[in-house]
Amino acid sequence: MAPVIRYFQQYPDRWQVQVCVTAQHREMLDQVLDFFEIVPDYDLNLMMANQSLSQLTARILEHLIPVMERVRPNLVFVQGDTTTAFAGSLSAFYHGCPIAHIEAGLRSGNLMSPFPEEANRILTGHLAHWHFAPTPGAAAHLHKEGITQNVFVTGNSVIDALLCGIEILKHKALPQPIHIPEGKRLILVTGHRRESFGAPFEAICLALKRIADTYPDVHILYPVHLNPNVQEPVYRLLGDTPNIQLCGNLSYPELLKILSDCYLVLTDSGGIQEEAPALGKPVLVMREVTERQEGIDAGTAMLVGTDASVIYTEACRLLDNAEAYEKMAKATNPYGDGTTAKQIESILHAEFYSG
Repeated sequence: MAPVIRYFQQYPDRWQVQVCVTAQHREMLDQVLDFFEIVPDYDLNLMMANQSLSQLTARILEHLIPVMERVRPNLVFVQGDTTTAFAGSLSAFYHGCPIAHIEAGLRSGNLMSPFPEEANRILTGHLAHWHFAPTPGAAAHLHKEGITQNVFVTGNSVIDALLCGIEILKHKALPQPIHIPEGKRLILVTGHRRESFGAPFEAICLALKRIADTYPDVHILYPVHLNPNVQEPVYRLLGDTPNIQLCGNLSYPELLKILSDCYLVLTDSGGIQEEAPALGKPVLVMREVTERQEGIDAGTAMLVGTDASVIYTEACRLLDNAEAYEKMAKATNPYGDGTTAKQIESILHAEFYSG
């Protein structure tokens, strides 16, 4: 959302931009806001330890009431598939305000995977008035659900943010950069999906250990999610492997730097499936299904599931076979060219000011 906010703020004669955050993913949120120099007008600060999805949704709806009544917006932007996006859309709907959904139309086809994101994005899509889909495939998903009006293929603003962030980093040094041994091929791993908790997560860890043991010239960096269901198996199975570096969550600038420097990405995350290919980094997706099928079809990413042998085999193929690696690294990223915010503003400017 940051590039959209920044782009719309360039036209104060057209738009009065107000930013509201719930503070979902507080640590990540704060450093992204600081990096892109965005100051929220409203910070609801709703996160609590061990808060259920029901509690979070109810609290977002409740705390958005005074904001909506005070601002009385003509348009509410939400992005993606978080509980914040869904609850924000529902609040706007209850207040009779049109909704613009960025990153619309992503579907895995499995309501329980990823959970609750698949349900969040479906529900948000049926509440929204404008739908900014990252790819033609995402737009097609909306059409299949009967959503045919105001659907625009614009790419994803995630790519705008990535390219903007890379430019910022050229002039802004990281205060304490993550230390990576020189001369090693760096593999970035992110893994935290709740549908993989238990045996699937242990299989992922065993695959990572086998990769590390097979390739001493490889350095695996794994920012470990704070959820105990992730921490326990990761530290138990990988904590003593010399060329696996376990660390806390990366800041957004750190993530950009690692993505720029890494050789390969293994992930079950969503956005990285779009971001890494924009920098020419192949992605192995450690999930059974993905809502970003366009990347699989384009060849920028490969779905490997949570089977340890499959993860290991495909990682080895990319580490050993230069031709296979180059084929993925040079495949065209289907998620946009960094002009999403500009396209969205142009579309809405025509909508609101055409008369």
